[in-house]
Amino acid sequence: MAFAPRFFRQPLLKPTIIPGFGITLGFTLAYLLLIVVIPLSGLFFRTATLTWTEFWHTVTAPRVLHAYYISFGLSFVAALINTFFGLILAWVLARYSFPGKKIVDAIVDLPFALPTAVAGIALTALYAPNGWIGQYLEPLGIKVAFAPLGILIALMFVGLPFIVRTVEPILQDLERELEESASSLGATRWQTFRLVIFPSIMPALLTGFAMAFARGLGEYGSVIFIAGNIPGLSEIVPLLIVIKLEQYDYAGATAIASVMLVASFILLFIINYLQKKMGNRGAKL
Repeated sequence: MAFAPRFFRQPLLKPTIIPGFGITLGFTLAYLLLIVVIPLSGLFFRTATLTWTEFWHTVTAPRVLHAYYISFGLSFVAALINTFFGLILAWVLARYSFPGKKIVDAIVDLPFALPTAVAGIALTALYAPNGWIGQYLEPLGIKVAFAPLGILIALMFVGLPFIVRTVEPILQDLERELEESASSLGATRWQTFRLVIFPSIMPALLTGFAMAFARGLGEYGSVIFIAGNIPGLSEIVPLLIVIKLEQYDYAGATAIASVMLVASFILLFIINYLQKKMGNRGAKL
């Protein structure tokens, strides 16, 4: 081997999984640059035309603060509720067979395919004071349509599939032997779920929660019909941004949108950090 030609003595290169990695990476970065980075950068550049005093006055106006409260608060609550009931629905679809299962499975995906405006009109028709359900709730003093409760229901409607479709594959792939081993060692059903199943599905739950929460923050079509859009009561941030645009206040609209973008990014970063931490913890267990 000492007298072998030089090219025989060079180490073999490890073959790449994807041929043309450099080209595909370049296209990927260029696509993200054009579709995501440049539009978001333009948002901040437009906001920079405001002075700090003008920016602060715009984003802290009482009407805007209440819209933040409605959008972030109700999106968070809707995501929490969907996390609980979405887990139950995913468990039923993953672990049981029953008549009509395919129909139920298809209904879960309906909010994905249904236009948001159609969803808003349907919910309003149901929960309006003269609607099929609202006419029975109104005498009890429960107002759904044209109130924050209606916004919550609309956000739950559009966010549920994110939880189910994120958790269901994890439950299907979860090894039943782990549950049987825990049971044979004397663990109760609750202990098996808490110590064996839940750590495995927790990262997926956090992912579904983050996606449902982000969808709720940006939801517009299904909300404006049932919300009533009353300033100081049921007005959401996306609608307020549209109102600013209709008034040709582009700088004000981008200022509010920038706050939403930064706040959403921070919250999603925290959730992703917790997801990674839970995943590492589950791997150790």
